[in-house]
Amino acid sequence: MRHVSEVNSSMNARHGSRWLFKKGRSWFSPVALAAVVALTAMLASMSSAQQPHEQHPDGVTIQGSVHDRAGSSVADASVRLEQKNISETLETKTNAAGAFTFSALPTGQYLVSAEKSGQRSRNTAVLLEIKGDRKTIDLTLESPGDAQPKSSPSSPSSSQTMQFSDQPNFTIAGVVDWTAVGGHGSDSALRTSEDLARETLTLKSESSRSNGAARPDIKVEGQESESQLSAARASAPASFKANHQLGEFYFHAGRYRDSIPLLLTAYQIDPTENSNAYDLALAYREVGDFSQASKHVQKLLVHNDSADLHRLAGELDEKLGNPLAAVREDERAVRLDPSEQNYFEWGSELLLHRAVWQAVEVFKDGAKAYPESSRMLTALGASLFAGALYEEAALRLCEASDLNPAASEPYVFMGKIEIAAPTRLPCIEQKLARFVQEQPGNPVANYLYAMTIWKRQEQPPDQQSLQQVETLLTKAVAIDPNCVDAYLQLGILYSSKQDYERAIGFYTRAIKADPQLGEAHYRLGVAYDRTGQSAKAKSEFLLHDEIEKKQADAIESQRREIKQFLVVLQGQPVHPPAQ
Repeated sequence: MRHVSEVNSSMNARHGSRWLFKKGRSWFSPVALAAVVALTAMLASMSSAQQPHEQHPDGVTIQGSVHDRAGSSVADASVRLEQKNISETLETKTNAAGAFTFSALPTGQYLVSAEKSGQRSRNTAVLLEIKGDRKTIDLTLESPGDAQPKSSPSSPSSSQTMQFSDQPNFTIAGVVDWTAVGGHGSDSALRTSEDLARETLTLKSESSRSNGAARPDIKVEGQESESQLSAARASAPASFKANHQLGEFYFHAGRYRDSIPLLLTAYQIDPTENSNAYDLALAYREVGDFSQASKHVQKLLVHNDSADLHRLAGELDEKLGNPLAAVREDERAVRLDPSEQNYFEWGSELLLHRAVWQAVEVFKDGAKAYPESSRMLTALGASLFAGALYEEAALRLCEASDLNPAASEPYVFMGKIEIAAPTRLPCIEQKLARFVQEQPGNPVANYLYAMTIWKRQEQPPDQQSLQQVETLLTKAVAIDPNCVDAYLQLGILYSSKQDYERAIGFYTRAIKADPQLGEAHYRLGVAYDRTGQSAKAKSEFLLHDEIEKKQADAIESQRREIKQFLVVLQGQPVHPPAQ
């Protein structure tokens, strides 16, 4: 993870406009100033008559413009403003230049959209927390028949999004090579979204988090219990019960290879006993025999068309390199049983293979059905980030952390998107402060909070805040001597102070913790060069180039292995993917 040093341009713009106003007051005569005030009051009165809502003298402003797909301004478009948890909806029209303004609003979270002649924009999330703040956004109108943009071949327009009736309005028609990936923003943002997609697969449900990985009702009490079960099977080798009980004992003890022959014998004796048959499939999966597990599950599906079996079949298809079959099994599982687990598996499979907008809609639907699921909101945040909806992604992750403040994953996700996003994101700094407060001994919590504070620094930086950054990073490496990212950032911090000797020490520790950290080699080379050690600098630059090339090749290989889904929307012709 890399630090992004930047200036909050929106804050500078606000400060600049205030300065111009103050400087410009002397330009007006008293009479002219009175006329301007009267005209302003009249316009405000007209605006209030058109948009009845509670006025907030120190409120916030949302302004922007509406364009069509060609980039032309759209006049007389209806712009809709919705505030979270407030039933009242505000509407206004764009002027001849396609511009609109909502002013004197209370602080809070908003969704803004535009519409004209059957064309609609996507909802844009806006968070305004400071009185007097102003946010500028651009909305683009799209038609149901618009072609998909090349940069995002699977993104539907708002009117094409899934309604989750009996059937979705899209088809996963095939897979394409990673070179068609619909990435947004910088390569850093793309890599972050890909990492989060993989990490989404590992998110635990709240029930599994509380119960732990092991089954609490199964107690492995040692040789005596195993001896009793073994003796029972020895006396009745053809007994379903004897084979099943000993097989289950080994299965829940994590001795999967020992459990397989016993569960298989029990299955052959009584193939209708579903729990035994299902655990046999799980045992095959746990030992890595995915092919045998898949064959067994397909055999079970002939007589038992259950959601659990379809979900397991999808997982096995993904492991066997057949994502098309996997996503169809996941969809079938949701249709049979729209459980939290099944929604999550379906959305995760779509996200992993870059069907970003379809994943967003699945996770949104899952979040509506299971509003207390923090992992559903976390996955939704990862999907929105992959679609470059950075602010909305941040809001969903913050909500996920509020649902389960003890869970680390929403904080880690929000910290990563804050680092990768081109601008600061709403609510994240506050939540990461809570992360540190809740888990002061967590090195990742200290590191991510430090990076968030650092990102908001303007020029010249606030020295007190920089000291806080240094303290948090130092604490992170004290807790975890292998916290490589914190070592790297400490080196960057001291380089910014031109204290190259100390910077060299931190870069060296980062490389010791991770010799393949290319950025540390490059920055160490720069520090050596600044201190007149040209030979060492050249060596580090060469190492950096070698590592970067190897890592680029590895990323390319990884992307080729994880194919992107080819999504076809309703009403579009289905063309087979190029081979």
